[in-house]
Amino acid sequence: MPHQAIPASPTAGRYGGVALRLDPVSQSPTHRRPLSRASLDGVPASGDTDPAAAVELAHTTAAAVLRAGRDPAMPAPVDLVERLGGLDELARLWSDAEEGTLPSTLLTLYLLREWCRSRGAEAARLYRDGAIRAEVAHAVAGVVAPPGPEDVARLADAVLTSTYRGDLAVALERAAAFCRVVGAGREVAAHDRAGDDPEHATRELRLAAGNTRAARALEQAARAWRAGTLV
Repeated sequence: MPHQAIPASPTAGRYGGVALRLDPVSQSPTHRRPLSRASLDGVPASGDTDPAAAVELAHTTAAAVLRAGRDPAMPAPVDLVERLGGLDELARLWSDAEEGTLPSTLLTLYLLREWCRSRGAEAARLYRDGAIRAEVAHAVAGVVAPPGPEDVARLADAVLTSTYRGDLAVALERAAAFCRVVGAGREVAAHDRAGDDPEHATRELRLAAGNTRAARALEQAARAWRAGTLV
């Protein structure tokens, strides 16, 4: 079934198909010259509201984006989505995709990067708090210890770069590990605030569950990529 909705927020709240639950996220859309249609060969025109057609369009566009990004002639593939019209545009196509599929996976990676870049201090704090409780995941994620905001942003960029230029399965496993560490950090935050702010603690536990769910979906996608079944 499609992912559960994320509470409303400037960015992540609109992407109900992603279980990251990174709200709130601020976003300043960057308008750049789009790629030529030749870069997205085989992508049909949007606007069809038929559910089956929407699913097909999500998978077709995700495959085209991955193909374009892995083209050696493509400069700065990490910014590919922005050049294709922005995260909002592709999220409109991908947010209802099944977990563990290519469109859902790519959207998760871009939302993760957006959160790390726009909320770097929070991401770094949660990661630091969670690294002690999730030592194996911390080792897989490969973030320096202790990380600062620039370090988590660098990790998110490296994951996307590897998505297009390296081993996609390894990139997905690093992203999954990062989500697990952040989830552990949220559990620490919930424990620390349980006495004086139970509402905040409950929210952190809900977000931690979302981080764990995202990690599982990314791990599933990594296995599917290795098996040649990630579509």
